[in-house]
Amino acid sequence: MFDPVHLRSFLEVARSRNFTAAARRLNLRQSTVSQHVGKLELAAGRRLFLRDTHSVELTSDGSVMVGFATSILERHSDAERYFTQSGVRGRVRFGASEDLVLHELPRILSEFRRSHPLVDFELTVGLSEVLFRQLHEGQLDLVFGKRRQGERHGEPVWTDRLAFFAAPDFVLDDGGPVPLVTYPPPSITREAALDTLERSGRGARVTCVTSSLNGLRAACLAGLGVVYHAQTLPPAGLVPLRSRLREALTPAVEVEFVLESRRSVLSKPEQALRAVIIENADRLRG
Repeated sequence: MFDPVHLRSFLEVARSRNFTAAARRLNLRQSTVSQHVGKLELAAGRRLFLRDTHSVELTSDGSVMVGFATSILERHSDAERYFTQSGVRGRVRFGASEDLVLHELPRILSEFRRSHPLVDFELTVGLSEVLFRQLHEGQLDLVFGKRRQGERHGEPVWTDRLAFFAAPDFVLDDGGPVPLVTYPPPSITREAALDTLERSGRGARVTCVTSSLNGLRAACLAGLGVVYHAQTLPPAGLVPLRSRLREALTPAVEVEFVLESRRSVLSKPEQALRAVIIENADRLRG
C-alpha cells in the first residue's frame, strides 16, 4: 500500500519541514519529492501536510504517519538486509584465548554475527592450551590463541613479544624473587614467565593464580605483583614494568597468535570467520 520510496521522501520533508531541503538531502528534484508525498497522501486518503509558500506543517494524520513510516522502513531494511546478506549458514564453535576478548575481538565478532545471522555461533573463552586440546578432541571447530616459539600448529596471524606489566605505582624490590600474578597451568605465559625469571637469576614467587584476565588485572592493580603478557594487548590500567629487571630480561620472549581449525577443509561458516579475523589482524593487535 505504501511505497518505501514515497515514505522516505515523506519522512525527510517531515524532518526538515522544507521540500527543497528534503530534495537536496535525497539528491532528488523538488518536484519529484512533491510527487512522492502526493502519491502517499493519495494512498492514505488523508492530507499529511499543511503547506503554503512560507511553511510546511504536519497534519494530525501526518504525525501518525511518521510513526508508521519509520516502522515500515525499518522492517523493510531488515528484510532487505536479510535477503541480500551472505547466505552462509551452519554452526561454528569458536575458541578465543583470554588475552583477546577484552580488546577488539568482541567488536569484530559482533560484526561477523550481524553479517552472517544464519550462522549458529558458539564462543568459548579460555587458556590457549586448553582450547587447542578441546579443538583436537572435537569440541571446537576453530581456535584463535597463542603458540610457543618453534611450534608449527595453526596459521600465524601475528607475532608478539611478552613483557612484564604492573600497576603504575608498583615498585619492584631490587633483590629476591619477583612477585608473579599468573594463570594456572597449563599456561604459555606462566611457563614463559617462570622460565624467564629463573634465567634472570631472580626467580619467581607466585602471589596470585587466576583463570581470568580480569583477575590478573585486579591482582596487579592491588599491588600483588607483575604479570607477563603480550605487549600489543596490555591489560587496562597496567603499564610496562620499569626497573633494572627489564634490562636483564633479554632477548624478549615471543609468542604467535594463530588460528587453528579442527579439519583441513573448513566449512563455509569457518571460512567466513577465518577471513574476518585475517582481514582485521591490524585491529586485533591494537
